[in-house]
Amino acid sequence: MTYDTWEAGDAYDAYVGRWSRRVAAAFLSRLARPAGGRWLDVGCGTGALSAAVPAPGLVAGVDRSAGFVRAARAAVPHAAFTVADARALPFPAGCFDTVVSGLALNFVPGPAARPVRELARVTAPGGVVAAYVWDYAGGMEMMRRFWQAATEVDPAAADLDEGPRFPLCHPDALRAAWDAAGLRSVSVAPIEIETAFTDFADYWTPFLGGQGAAPGYLMSLPPEHRSAVRDRVRAGLPDGPFTLPARAWSVAGTAAP
Repeated sequence: MTYDTWEAGDAYDAYVGRWSRRVAAAFLSRLARPAGGRWLDVGCGTGALSAAVPAPGLVAGVDRSAGFVRAARAAVPHAAFTVADARALPFPAGCFDTVVSGLALNFVPGPAARPVRELARVTAPGGVVAAYVWDYAGGMEMMRRFWQAATEVDPAAADLDEGPRFPLCHPDALRAAWDAAGLRSVSVAPIEIETAFTDFADYWTPFLGGQGAAPGYLMSLPPEHRSAVRDRVRAGLPDGPFTLPARAWSVAGTAAP
């Protein structure tokens, strides 16, 4: 059983969206695509990546969550968003110059190669397919601290920990998925940022919004267990402002001509 919940855009933004925007900017800067062109954002969420696309000719986005699509439409009015599955994109072959995905592919059910092949299918020859995912296993400290505390309170939480649960979120696995989709000149690189919090409440309150894997699990717990997890996390953090390192892995490849 998983507790992934993706519906309330505001709650998700408070939890991860504020950090996703920073990673999106670094990701697109490294991608260095020419201005204009046709872009597709797969697993668009609340629109953080779509909003950061520089001077596009066209931006389309898809997500399985109707709530997130509503939030993306409000946040990025110049883009066209629709509810759709990454495994069966509602577009003809070769119709986008750049196809991207931010913090989403690991949540697509089934083998990782399937959605990556779909991304490649709708990319024009010579176009770019690129994505980024959190390094859940070691580089996303705000989540690592949560799952460490959660498994100390509830050993069964180990099965929900995003680190071991998402093997795609590793450089070798990303490269293998892009290679399997027939993409060329594949490159993988880290994107590192700092997540800054004004105090413990700024860190903890977004977990109570119930949006995402860790918050969804937390809100499934009885109040006393929820408090126990909070207290264990809090014991390892300062009272005042603090920062925690965060790392995402980015991958890019070129569609075959």
